[in-house]
Order: sequence, then C-alpha cells, then structure tokens
Amino acid sequence: MANTTPAFNLKVVLKETGIAADTLRAWERRYGLPMPQRSAGGHRLYSQRDIETIKWLMKRQEDGLSISRAVDLWNEQIASGTDPLADLVQTTPILAITVPPKSPDTTLDSLRAQWVEACLGFSESTAEQVLNQAFSMFPVEAVCLEVLQRGMFEVGERWYQNRASVQQEHFASALAMRRLDSLLSASPAPTREQSVILGCPPDEWHTLTPLLLTLLLRRRGLNVIYLGASVPAAQFSTTVKDIGADLVVLVAQQLITAATLQQTAQALASQAIPVAFGGRIFNVHPGMPASISGHYLGQDLPAALDQIETILSKKLRLPQSKAASPLYEAAYQAFVSKRGQIELTLREWMKPISLTPDNLHIGIHFLGENISAALQLGDISYVSGEVAWLKVLLKFHEAQPEQLIHFMEAYSEAVKQNINSHGKPISDWLTAEIENLKAK
Repeated sequence: MANTTPAFNLKVVLKETGIAADTLRAWERRYGLPMPQRSAGGHRLYSQRDIETIKWLMKRQEDGLSISRAVDLWNEQIASGTDPLADLVQTTPILAITVPPKSPDTTLDSLRAQWVEACLGFSESTAEQVLNQAFSMFPVEAVCLEVLQRGMFEVGERWYQNRASVQQEHFASALAMRRLDSLLSASPAPTREQSVILGCPPDEWHTLTPLLLTLLLRRRGLNVIYLGASVPAAQFSTTVKDIGADLVVLVAQQLITAATLQQTAQALASQAIPVAFGGRIFNVHPGMPASISGHYLGQDLPAALDQIETILSKKLRLPQSKAASPLYEAAYQAFVSKRGQIELTLREWMKPISLTPDNLHIGIHFLGENISAALQLGDISYVSGEVAWLKVLLKFHEAQPEQLIHFMEAYSEAVKQNINSHGKPISDWLTAEIENLKAK
C-alpha cells in the first residue's frame, strides 16, 4: 500500500505526475479526490498515496474514460471494499523528500506529553507554545488527533484514576477547545456542494470530538453546520429543511446520551433524513450501534471521515435498526412510570445509612438515568460499566466502598417493592452487580 504520510508539496506533485495545477485543483474541488492535508500555514501536503491516486485517474483518462467516470469507478471500488491501488508495486518515489531525523523532544508523542504536563501544571503559556511548535512541524490533522484528542484522553484517564483534579481537566479542555475554535475560524471556505449538520443530542455537553470532526470535515471542503451541545431533535430537522443538508451527524459519549441520540435519530429517520452517529459509548459497547437508526461511523475519527465520505457518495445502504425486546419494552415502561416511587422508597430506607444527602442524590439520579437509558437501548448490562464510574464519582465525594453496596441493595429492594414482574431484568441485574461488588 502506498504511504499515506503527507510529505510532498504541490510543486513536487506536479513534477511527479505531470498534471496541471489548475486541473488538480478542479479535481479536488469538484470530486474531493485526492484530498490533501494542509500544513499549519494552510499549504497543501500530499502523500505518496495521493500521488498514486492522481496517476491512477490520469491512466483511466488515457484509457478513454472521462474524469467524472474515473472518479465514479474509484468510488465504486472503495465502496465495495476494494482498494484501486491494491496491485500497486511499491517503489521509492522519484522525488522523495529527505526528512531530517526529528529530535526525541519533537515527536508527536513527546509534544503530547509536554502539552499534558503543561496543562496539569496550569501553565497556559507553555501549553500554547507546545501547540505552536507542533502545528509548525506537523499537519493540522495530525496535531489535532495525536496531541489534542489523545492528550485530553490521557488527562481524563488521570482524573478517572484520581491522579488529576477536575480543575486540571477543565483547564486542559478549555485550552483545547479554544485552539479548535481558532482553527475552525481559519478553515477554508467550502469547495464541495454537500452539506453536513453536526452536533450533540439532548443532554450531551462533551463537544471536543464533534468540534474535531467539524474541523476535519471542513478541511475536506464540506460545508459543515455545527450546532453544538444538547440539540433537540426538532432543531436538527428544521436546519435540514432550511438548508437542504445531505447528512446529520450525532455524537454521544455517555450511556444516557446514547439513549437521547437513539430518540433523535429515530425522529429524523422517520422524516427520511440521513443520520450517522458515533462516540465513546459505542466503542465501549459494540452491540449498541445496532439499536440506532443510522450509519455507525466507527471507532475513531479517521474511520468516521471515511465512512461519511462513503455515505455522501450514496453508496451505502441504511442498516435496519434492532428494536428492544418486548421484555425490555415492558421493563422500561414500568421503570419510567414507577421511578418516582422507587426513589422515594429508597430515600426512606437509606436514612439510617451514613451516606450524605448530596452523595445519595448523586447516586439515585445517576443510577436511575442509566437504568432507564439501558432499558431503552435494549440491554441492562450496559449499566455495569457505569457502576464503575459511579464508584469513582462517590469516591470523589469521599463515600466509602461499602456504602455503594448498601445503596445497591436498597435500590434492588425498592425496585422489587414498587414494580411487579415487569422489573425482572432490573432486579436480576442488580442482584448480579451486588454479588460482583461483594466479591471485590
């Protein structure tokens, strides 16, 4: 496979392929092929694969195809899972650029580590200097994915392991978001006719990933309308009708917001509006995408970009979503209708147990929301991962481990008292979870 690392400027590509600059720009603008990355200064950077793609298209023209038909043929092969360049004999490019070896301190991994440490130390100037250095050396896409996105993941992991404070996480997030806003402001004008609406479903407030996706799609020439956090379904629908968008992309990171995303996607699908979706929670639970009315974008941003291109090419059929079983439908309806009584009973029973009112409120709300979401999505086991999160949350509020067991036991009894046999999936899950907590 030809190397995909962006290393060649426009001059090198023109000399290597013999194509005219105006022709190449027209191909990129009209057909999105090839799609070079850009340097920090906005200059095109092509990979060896981009060069071979251009040569492949030119060869199809020599064979008598129009450029539009050649592009169609390329897209058809990609959509069918065939790489048009699969039979390419890899050779060293004639005009390969000699890249001097980088200092260990200026690799993307090293720059990410420096940025994370600067954020944890609340050093804004150092963090900004590290980003400036990274953008001066590497393509925008690489820095966004390898420094900002992975850096924020590392900060989040440290917080989860109680090795970073919420203040440090918020500080790093603010710096990352500010840089993304700046890059979005400087992104080039759309060069393609297709439009994409992108945002978060109701109650989803984590916007780093959708902002990153917005930036990367704009840099591919698409007109992207970013609606931001916690957008009601009606606003997506209205905006589609106002601008005639080709696709709505939804991003959710939590179990609770995967459920609101499901509702939003279903509402849009009922109006024949194409929907694609992704986010952390779908990576955690590989079976969850099957319950959503839309195209799953995959486990990372590069995969999402490729999938969106395929969807926009109209080559991908919408998968059939899987409805929750009648057992889960009944359990969901019973839980939603009786949730207030369950929580009232729970509060009464928890009075003698030394759990502060704040911790009790956090636990009741958090568990109730996640149980409701999991039932709606058709699998109560989804909540198990959130119990680990609840343990961290309560630990942050200085609750003791045994208090979580007492809380779960009381919740189980409250469910049994207030819901009849329809609550069996909930009761069975709570019983198993309590046993797991005791075993640890």
